[in-house]
Amino acid sequence: MTELIKPGPEFRQLFHSFEHTAFRLETFDQYDATYENESLRKFLAGEPDDLPWMQSWLDMLHEATAAGRRFSRVRVVTMPLTDYSRFGVWCSQFTGGAGEDIRYLPRDLASDLPRYDYWLFDSRKLVRMHFDDRMGFLGGEVVEDPDEIVRHNYWRDAAWHHAVRRDNFAKEHSL
Repeated sequence: MTELIKPGPEFRQLFHSFEHTAFRLETFDQYDATYENESLRKFLAGEPDDLPWMQSWLDMLHEATAAGRRFSRVRVVTMPLTDYSRFGVWCSQFTGGAGEDIRYLPRDLASDLPRYDYWLFDSRKLVRMHFDDRMGFLGGEVVEDPDEIVRHNYWRDAAWHHAVRRDNFAKEHSL
């Protein structure tokens, strides 16, 4: 494995430097993001939340989409949904409102996809995500092998083809 781009300014720069598209494949049912914990607790308790930890992401999405750049992702989910995945569907109404196109793919339809997360920028810059045992984000590994990039583009297209738009998925599952 090459050196990881650690979470922080250098990693965030990836989201400001792409020209056209940023795509993420998410393959896990839960992540350890301490800034989400209180919001997840409120969601499960049915309490209101203004999601302050998400505001900088929403601002960036608004800015990027206003400039004609596109963010999209496919979330591979186990059915029935975990509490964390239900929370993710709920949160995605806000990212969708800011311009991100999120779709959902039941895990039983994703057997040909990788079992790890990645970002693909402009179909040519691949960043494989790495997590610790508790699913805390460690950083992203830039993969430069052209064959690997082509393979990940194929996986993006296959996942996108079979995934369901967020609003349709939420309605279908009464979320």
